[in-house]
Amino acid sequence: MPEHLRLGTWDLLRTWSGQLAQESLAPRLALHLVHEAALCRPTLRAERSLRHRGFELANGLPWLPTDKVLHDLLEAHTVAQAQQLQIGLGKLRRASGHFPGQVLALDPHRLASYSQRDMVQRRPSATKPATKQAQTFFLLDAHTRQPLCLTNASSARSLSSATQELLGLAQQILPPPAGQRPLIVADVEHFTVELFDYVRQHTPFDLLAPLRQTKALQKHYQALPEEAFVRHWAGLAIATETFRPRRTTVDQPCCRYIQRTGERPQDYHFKGFACTRSRPEVPTLTADFPDRWQIEEFFRFDQDLGWKRAGTLNLHIRHGQMTMALLAQTLIHQLRQRLGAPFNQWDAVHFARDFFSGLEGDVRVQQDTLCVTYYNAPQAEQWKEHFENLPQRLEKEGVDPRVPWLYNFKLDFRFK
Repeated sequence: MPEHLRLGTWDLLRTWSGQLAQESLAPRLALHLVHEAALCRPTLRAERSLRHRGFELANGLPWLPTDKVLHDLLEAHTVAQAQQLQIGLGKLRRASGHFPGQVLALDPHRLASYSQRDMVQRRPSATKPATKQAQTFFLLDAHTRQPLCLTNASSARSLSSATQELLGLAQQILPPPAGQRPLIVADVEHFTVELFDYVRQHTPFDLLAPLRQTKALQKHYQALPEEAFVRHWAGLAIATETFRPRRTTVDQPCCRYIQRTGERPQDYHFKGFACTRSRPEVPTLTADFPDRWQIEEFFRFDQDLGWKRAGTLNLHIRHGQMTMALLAQTLIHQLRQRLGAPFNQWDAVHFARDFFSGLEGDVRVQQDTLCVTYYNAPQAEQWKEHFENLPQRLEKEGVDPRVPWLYNFKLDFRFK
């Protein structure tokens, strides 16, 4: 709750819902979706016992909304409105220092889908049968592992088209670069002429992607003279050249890096990378590109918030639900950073089970303050530093301690 006040969640949800009055219902229903995601329960169908725990009070409601009410809420708001919510959230996060935005990781995240629609089926791995999968695409800061934005698409939409939409959102979130172009590191499937042309013509980014290991390219690498490679340390040499992708419509050539590993000619192994613009090859290949794997860690760490499965292919509903999960992830990140070790190492499921749902207590009203008392909380002394006398702490930070969706009551915590 205090992280909501620090972030400004209430104003974001009122703008998204189009209901700006403090007593409005729609923003409170959206809060329900955010809190439900934080508990790693993307739907109430899995378990109805939340109604016995006072969960509805956190949303300023006297009851839990039904599935149909939430379905109608998300169906009534478009993909464009969800994207505007992501842009507003991203700007707040940028201002709060959640991501420097120098190296960004781009990757599709395909979810198991239980939709009844006829759609493309893909193999999760080589050893598993093909299943229906909903397409989602994420862009996150590779240094802090925090997401900037996301989008989803029908099974027929091309990767290049969806990525262009994602980069359009990122341009509105990140400030105009001052003398430096942020680098986007991607997987091999993002090397398409359409996408490389779009990045060079319409964005302030550079895009780096590995090239496929084709026989023609391997033959080209092996034919390069020894003097084309610059040895940087034992077992690593890099050659740099320009090339024009086939069917490109841009006059500016792309840059190709050929990474050679091994000391003896018979042990040489070559790997090619394409970049939309020439950059220093050593930090680009040895520091920036390996950071792409941070996005896989992000999926493992936080996908249970609402990005692990897709029950519907309705794009309005999916985009709205995933955006609410993005809000939940932001709030949990702020809380992790505030609490420090060991809580900042807990994944979303651990946090939901042992922190949000693992504490016992009661809620009482004392004048204009809601007092939450926790009994026998582990590491209570550490939590007292952050949560006891909360109204005074928030006022010192310049944050209004009144909770608008709780009818301007303040919130305080006690530990016994």
